[in-house]
Formats: sequence, C-alpha cells, structure tokens
Amino acid sequence: MLTVSMLATGCKREEGDESSATGGATSRGVADGKTVRIVYIPKNAGNPYFAPFIAGMKKAADEYGAEFADVAPATADATSQIPVIKDQVQLGVDVLVISPNSPDALVPALDEARGKGVLVITADSDLTGSEDHRDAAVFPVDPKDVGFSQIETLGKLIDYKGKFAILSATTDAPNQNLWIGHMKEALKDPKYAGMQLVDIVYGDDQPQKSTTEAEALLTKHPDLRGLIAPTSVGIAAAAAVVENAKKADQVKLVGLGLPSELRRYVLNGTLPGAALWSPYDMGYVTSHLAVQLAQGKVKAQPGATFTAGTLGEREVGAKNVVIAGKPLVFTKENIDDFKF
Repeated sequence: MLTVSMLATGCKREEGDESSATGGATSRGVADGKTVRIVYIPKNAGNPYFAPFIAGMKKAADEYGAEFADVAPATADATSQIPVIKDQVQLGVDVLVISPNSPDALVPALDEARGKGVLVITADSDLTGSEDHRDAAVFPVDPKDVGFSQIETLGKLIDYKGKFAILSATTDAPNQNLWIGHMKEALKDPKYAGMQLVDIVYGDDQPQKSTTEAEALLTKHPDLRGLIAPTSVGIAAAAAVVENAKKADQVKLVGLGLPSELRRYVLNGTLPGAALWSPYDMGYVTSHLAVQLAQGKVKAQPGATFTAGTLGEREVGAKNVVIAGKPLVFTKENIDDFKF
C-alpha cells in the first residue's frame, strides 16, 4: 500500500469556497500559479493492477509540477473509501481521483467534497447511475467493447455452445457490473444462443476468496466449458485453479488481467489469451485531465478536448466520460512484449 505523504501538510481551504454539493462549487480548482494537489484512492491496497495506473498518474503530475499522492483502504468494501475521502478533503486536496467501490455508497462523501471546492474524477470504474455526483470520469476503454469482446472471445473457444460462468470482483463493483451487463446484452444475439450463463460469483478482488469461488464453480458445474474473469485478481486465481485441476482442455478461461501475472498461464496453454489495456496510459490521461480541469484550461462538458501529453488529444464524451485508449490482447505470440 502506498501512503499519502505530500498532502499531509496541506492546508484547509479558505472560507468562501463553499457551494451546493451537486450543482458544482462556486470556487472550483486552483488560483493561477498555485500548485495543484491531486490524490488518488484505488479500490483497495495490495492490488497490483493499480501500480502502473499510479505510475502513469505520477508521471503526468510531475510534468506539471503538481503534487500527487495515493492512499488506499484495506478492503474493497462498498464503504471502505469513505473515511479516506473525508481525510483528504480535510487535508485540502484540489482534485480527488477515485476508483469507486460502489456507485451510490460514496455519494454523500463526494457531494461534501465537491461542496468544498474539490474536483472529483472517477477512474477505471464510475458512479454508474449517479454520475451527477462527480465532475468527470476516465474509462480505460469503451465498456461495451469490453463486455461484447469477452463473450465473442469465449464463444470462439467453445464453438459458441455450452455452459459458462463469470468470476467477478465485488457485488458492488461499478465497472464489473457494467461489463457484465454488456455481456448479457451480447448474449441476446442469436449467434450466442447455444451459450448458457449458469453462474456469477464474486471473489471480492481477494486472491484466496477468488480461488475458493473458482474451485467451487468447477465442482458445482462439472460440465462447465468456459469461465470469464473480468478482474486481474480473479483471472490469476482462476488460472491457477484450472491449471491445478488439469481442466484447461475442458474449461476455457478468458478475462482481464496483467500480462506480468498471466504470462506463465498463457505460455503453458492454461489461458488461451487475455485482454486488458494500459493502466499506465489511463493514469497518464487522468492526471492530465485533473490538472487542466483544476487550472480551468478545460471544462468538464461533452465536446471539450484536451491534450494528454505524449498520448495526444482526448475528448470529453457523454456524461463527461473520457476514453483513455484501446484494449490490448495478450497471446503466446506477443505477451513477452508487455512489461506491466
């Protein structure tokens, strides 16, 4: 777990910065010439997925001379980020970037932060259904592409027929639920009529619980033909379970994960392939957006554009969402090319 240091000596905001929680603060961002202070709150401590994202955020923050720090709750529970949010507002952060563990549990705390002039950006996951309670969001890729591509990838591997299950993160995880929703939408296509989703289980983004849930799926559904794990912790655990059970030929595993953690399973055939995106690039885009919003150089509104450093121009889309990049697919042929 990385800890906050730069913000520990931050001062509180001066009087006059108050505003309504959902209508936008009357005084947002920072004054000209002042250092922008950014803090990032990931879902939980110890999740390796967030390390390159944090590195990307720090790199972009350094390009502006902005202060950056990150602090994580111990678990990915729906309410675990609330005390962290409150602490950072007290420390005087300018921009709060968060990968929310719940689409609604955090709303009161984020409303309070925005009411005190703090800009709120969600990243990787969003306040689905409660988007009015943050200023902008950064998605790694188009969520629909994630859901549809996972179904198509698995479909090809199992000849578009048979039972499959999903091993997700937490029941409240906004990004996971959004992707699963698009998977279910994809299954309505007659092309996938022979595929049957028989179970969705949750490993809470904890290695041991993910392992236990994956093992239970293989026991409960002995004729299972496929498993989708759209979580970096879950897919690594599921790959180990499938390998140990010697069921790689029967159970085709696909999902989202870090190539550094999945290389062994891809190369030995346990995992036919996996997908992700560049967490580093997503972090890099996020900090560029954060600083430029804070400095008033870009507005959080659809159609606005900004330059994300070396990655070039990005556009703010519907619901103030920015798409960081394109999906990456890891196979035996290319997995050694990726270093994160």
